Amino acid sequence: MRDAPPLAPSTRVRIRVRGLVQGVGFRPFVHRLALRHAVSGFVYNDAEGVVIEAEGEGAGRLIAALSTEAPPLSRVDAVEVADIPSLGDTGFAIVESRRGTAVATAIGPDAAICRNCLAELFDPADRRHLYPFINCTDCGPRLTITRTLPYDRAGTSMAAFPLCEPCAAEYADPSSRRFHAEPNACPTCGPRLSMSPAEIARRLGAGEIVAIKGLGGYHLAADARNEATVALLRARKHRDGKPFALMVQGLAAARRLVDIGEAEAALLASTERPVVVAPALVAPTLAAPTLAANSIAPSVANGLSTLGVMLPYTPLHYLIFHALAGSPAGTAWIEAPSDIALVMTSANVSGDPLVIDDAVAVRSLDGIADAIASHDRAIVVRADDSVMRLIDAAPAFIRRARGIVPRPIRLAYEAPPILAVGAFLKATICLTRGREAFVSQHIGDLDSPQTIEFMIETINRMADFLEIEPLAVACDLHPDFPSTRIAEGLGLPAHPVQHHVAHVASVVAEHGIDRPVIGLALDGYGRGPAGEAWGGELIHLDGADWRHLGGLAPIAQPGGDRAAEEPWRMAASVLHGLGRGDEIAARFPDEPQAAALARLLAHGGALVMETTSMGRYFDAAAALAGLTSRHSYEGEGPMRLEAMARAPRPLAGGYAIVDGHLHLAPLLAAIADLPDAAAIADLWHGTLIEALADWVATAARATGTPDIALGGGCFLNRVLCEGLAAGLCRRGLTPHLPRALPPNDGGLSLGQAHLAAMLMTR
Repeated sequence: MRDAPPLAPSTRVRIRVRGLVQGVGFRPFVHRLALRHAVSGFVYNDAEGVVIEAEGEGAGRLIAALSTEAPPLSRVDAVEVADIPSLGDTGFAIVESRRGTAVATAIGPDAAICRNCLAELFDPADRRHLYPFINCTDCGPRLTITRTLPYDRAGTSMAAFPLCEPCAAEYADPSSRRFHAEPNACPTCGPRLSMSPAEIARRLGAGEIVAIKGLGGYHLAADARNEATVALLRARKHRDGKPFALMVQGLAAARRLVDIGEAEAALLASTERPVVVAPALVAPTLAAPTLAANSIAPSVANGLSTLGVMLPYTPLHYLIFHALAGSPAGTAWIEAPSDIALVMTSANVSGDPLVIDDAVAVRSLDGIADAIASHDRAIVVRADDSVMRLIDAAPAFIRRARGIVPRPIRLAYEAPPILAVGAFLKATICLTRGREAFVSQHIGDLDSPQTIEFMIETINRMADFLEIEPLAVACDLHPDFPSTRIAEGLGLPAHPVQHHVAHVASVVAEHGIDRPVIGLALDGYGRGPAGEAWGGELIHLDGADWRHLGGLAPIAQPGGDRAAEEPWRMAASVLHGLGRGDEIAARFPDEPQAAALARLLAHGGALVMETTSMGRYFDAAAALAGLTSRHSYEGEGPMRLEAMARAPRPLAGGYAIVDGHLHLAPLLAAIADLPDAAAIADLWHGTLIEALADWVATAARATGTPDIALGGGCFLNRVLCEGLAAGLCRRGLTPHLPRALPPNDGGLSLGQAHLAAMLMTR
């Protein structure tokens, strides 16, 4: 194959286009190019992408346009051209898809409704006026309705809806925006709602909680300005404190709630439509529930200084907001300032996977939702909303799912087919194929049979969908994680990977780094090689070889895993370590076990494990600041501590580096005596940033390694991450931040797969 120069008039070529070229209107696009350039031939989908045969004087121009003019949802990775005998045919056709080889293409993510479809949705003269399933080749469901590749209607859940005559005519008309749009439908032939958007809006306005079937699952929706309803939703969902995501009708409405610049606005309005976490303009609290008219219920954010906001991405979402706004004409109302905001949270009991099945929704959401708004288009693939925020002036993932998955991550090398299964929290899986790594949507914490079943389902579906037969499986070093047991039961050669090395390797794989790096991994827990509780580690990684350069100074973790849920225990540990154990009971009078814990710490021994976890250090600081004694969700204390930081400043002499280990005792002693939480947050973050930067720089100088990979859940802390990145740059080092995947355990599967590939190919 070759890249094509201008072709002779009689030349016929076979063109292979690889990349994200199915389900994005690529064949209709090629058809239009062929007509424009007077080229004869045909185009079809197959298991590897798109194949074109083109003949005529304009074939060279067609080839050039395949990359430069590709449809907005496509991604062209390669255009391969081979000369073939001339046929002298006339006309150009889209022909039936073909199989016959292993799948080497991918389907696109679900895409938010495009501007053209939105205009038609609210055009009274259009035959799809107010139809909640309007779509075209530039928007609509993709992954979540697809059962098999190549991507054709027969392989999707739209196969249950035969096209009516007008829709079939559009589907066959090269001039139509719906030419070969596989989810094409209209009110006559397409899916239908069980409840009208107007009725959904009426119920929401009356303070009801409504379960709404969307693209990748059901949402629980509620009026975000109604404190009683939001509190009731928390109680019914068993979600005590974790913030809820909000949906608003447009950017003007978002700007009434959060401080967003151009980058955040672009992210909000992108076809991916993630939840974007941004600073709240007014941070409502339960102590001050009566705020401006446009304020949301205090328990939405539950004391944090940020809000997670997203824009509508399905026609149904827009129809609900349209009804709530009083059904205005046209589309100008979408970008008008509005106080309307809806809680949009995953429809499940906290900890269980997102509900996608209609019968399960009726059964499991009974007692949570006051009403269920469903439809008759099956959801094939479960996908939560993606969640992002800006860190160091660029988008970063908190959760990677709907709108992004299954977009592959490009590798810098050819990887053998490998399955990696992540760890325990925020699990994902990864499958490699050539130079592509396919990381699944967010699966969740593997602490329930339902989530474990979801992981197994995801492994089987992705492997079948992509037709990948892995030669090996990579997993966490911890033998008791459900993911490890799943890996061991597959009958494949297994590669256990140390947790924090996988965090570092994930960043290396994403950025295509082919040289040694210093990795700083900061998180809550990962099993060390000898069973240690690690969580603040310096790693030197070179290909498949790694060595541990040092960690945070070990600190007692009384109660083991309970300390991660009750941060007062870590504060007690700090006080004991400072020789102030006699203060523990007085500092935590509401904790009945405080005195007993002080005695336990005094006696020490095997009953008190040690940890090097940065997450547990953060817990201690948050509890010493009086922000929380017990977590109602993972990371609550550290998130509240971050929210309090305003002007971080370092404490002189606040840390020490001894034999490669970072000691923070002087900083802990200082914050233990500060009465103001905000002052603690500033001193904590400022000193920690300087300490970590010096610690990393010391290791970088000693090893001659300027590239720094930053991984682990603590790097979701924007204050810490941005401050440390700047500090490393000032020291002449090059920080690499996770961008394509979350820094938390949601990115581990890629790192595991990368390490396994390095071992298998060296």
